Amino acid sequence: MATLHYLPPVKPSAIALGTAFNHAVSLAVLGPIFGETYRRAQAANSKEEFFKSKEAATAAATWGSSIAGSAVQAYGVGALINATGTLSYKGAAYLGSLIFFASSAPTLLAQVLTEKRPLDTVVVGAVSKVLETVGLSLFLTYWGTRTNPFN
Repeated sequence: MATLHYLPPVKPSAIALGTAFNHAVSLAVLGPIFGETYRRAQAANSKEEFFKSKEAATAAATWGSSIAGSAVQAYGVGALINATGTLSYKGAAYLGSLIFFASSAPTLLAQVLTEKRPLDTVVVGAVSKVLETVGLSLFLTYWGTRTNPFN
């Protein structure tokens, strides 16, 4: 009798390094938020006042949700790499592109066509999403995602 695997195994180091990779990309986009928070911390009279402030709570929540989101995305991409049997960088680029087009392209098109957002803002978001999808797929393929490489 065949068993159903609801959560495919992914090498823990791939999840950890994928999380770090994705979080670094996220911080490049969230950097201005943290930069402003840091400047506010320097302007505060004491460290205690800053850590009790709303800005500190917002920064901590943003950072925590970014780490959690990066970990989930790293696991998901690693699971897809394993499930599809992707072994080459070309295959990883295709898989990452599919993830990008399925998850981010509709939002980016809406930002340009419907919301009329400034093009530079949309481009920064697009580059970030390409790195989080195609870049992550390539990185995880390089590192390896299979818990047993002989599967």
